[in-house]
Amino acid sequence: MTENKFPSEIIDLPSEGKLYPKGHPLENGKIEIKYMTAKEEDILTSQNLIKKGVVIDTLLDSLILTDGVKCADLIIGDKNAVMVAARVLAYGPEYVCEIPNPNTDGIINHTFNLTDCPFKKLTGDISENKFEFKLPISKKTITFKLLTGKEESAINEELKASKKLGSQISPELTTRLRHTIVSVDGDTKPATINDFVNNLLARDSMVLRKEIQRVTPDIELKQEIEIEGEPVKVDIPMTVGFFWPES
Repeated sequence: MTENKFPSEIIDLPSEGKLYPKGHPLENGKIEIKYMTAKEEDILTSQNLIKKGVVIDTLLDSLILTDGVKCADLIIGDKNAVMVAARVLAYGPEYVCEIPNPNTDGIINHTFNLTDCPFKKLTGDISENKFEFKLPISKKTITFKLLTGKEESAINEELKASKKLGSQISPELTTRLRHTIVSVDGDTKPATINDFVNNLLARDSMVLRKEIQRVTPDIELKQEIEIEGEPVKVDIPMTVGFFWPES
């Protein structure tokens, strides 16, 4: 634990540390973050950081106290859990926002309790960030990994570069798969993976993406609420009020 003059908390990670290499600061499945201060509120209102799209990453880097860990090192599901924990520590668990009313197509206000969001954890005996999956149509065996914040940033940069080149089609799906797939039938060469992704059958692609989603540890940002006396499961929307609630 890092010595500091701010109050802090040790929080659990959905991955339980299983996806980080041996010796990594997060291999115990826990991370230390401090409570937000006025300094972090300055980060949240920085128009420069908002325009660059890095305001949340900058905020989390300011809050993480575990030595040797940056926001970019976190598996995406763990990053989501840290973000929710930071919000709860800063402003409490109550999150008031607008959600669609499925019965009337209108809008209603609802107060979510963020501490009621459970973790979706890894299943099976997982000891590293590698998952094998046999595709149903091509019968090829794919090894894939779950992405970190750093890899997500690399994907975003590639997509920006593609847009600047005037591409009429955003290659988001293929770019993401190229970064996610580690090997095809044991072949780890980038050229092999690139060729495979570009020629991946749509049905195999759909099933593979579902499998990636299935095994990804995360915090469940869905809750069952009552609307007009009926239980409805809804997504918790990430609005401006998530990190800047009205006083």
